[in-house]
Amino acid sequence: MTDQSPSHSFTDEQAASAGLHPVLERLRGGLIASAQAYPGEPMRDPRTMDEVAQACVAGGAVGIRAQGLADLALICQHVDVPVIGLWKEGHEGVFITPTLTHAVAVAATGSQIVALDGTRRPRPDGLSLAQTVEGLRQARPEVLIMADCGSLDDAKAAQDAGVDVLGTTLAGYTGERPKTEGPDLELVDQVAGIAEIPLVVEGRVHTPAQAAAAMEHGAFAVVVGTAITHPTTITSWFAGALPGALRKG
Repeated sequence: MTDQSPSHSFTDEQAASAGLHPVLERLRGGLIASAQAYPGEPMRDPRTMDEVAQACVAGGAVGIRAQGLADLALICQHVDVPVIGLWKEGHEGVFITPTLTHAVAVAATGSQIVALDGTRRPRPDGLSLAQTVEGLRQARPEVLIMADCGSLDDAKAAQDAGVDVLGTTLAGYTGERPKTEGPDLELVDQVAGIAEIPLVVEGRVHTPAQAAAAMEHGAFAVVVGTAITHPTTITSWFAGALPGALRKG
């Protein structure tokens, strides 16, 4: 840890005293690869995402995050690491596993952790986050719940609602915080300071150095998606850099 690391983040001692769930223990200090493709892309196929997930595990990923019932059903059959599942419906407002019905369906795929929108925004089914958490626990008590948050207040509310994991997934996308170029390390510091449960850093982690920095700021684990599993975006980074370099030459 660096001097920037909050000494009051979720520590080994807290984990031991809290009786950390075995699934979370497997994720501690590791890389979670997000294997997702956008609608309309050639890779938007469950079999392809399944193979991408398996390739990430071969490279050292300790967990997989993926979306869509068909994708999750295949991935859960073929990887031997914890799977964080979600179901995206739409692209604005609350769209990450937006309702209790979505959450129960994701749990039924075999995903050990269900990720859902952990913001304080209104949900499509009218339930609060706490009601969604309670409903999912009643329907599928075996699964853990991850809250994708966009701010410190989101994280506080999600923790109070009884989730098992906090995530910074929506930082910069809800209007409460600016969209940083890399991961929102300021928010990571803030959430690590109040977290009594594991904090997973996700969102715009594009380099190994940024992933390491997230750990230094108090992350329990780090999710990387685009920089590992989205060749369209990765290609665009390189293609966009070449014209300027040619002019300089």
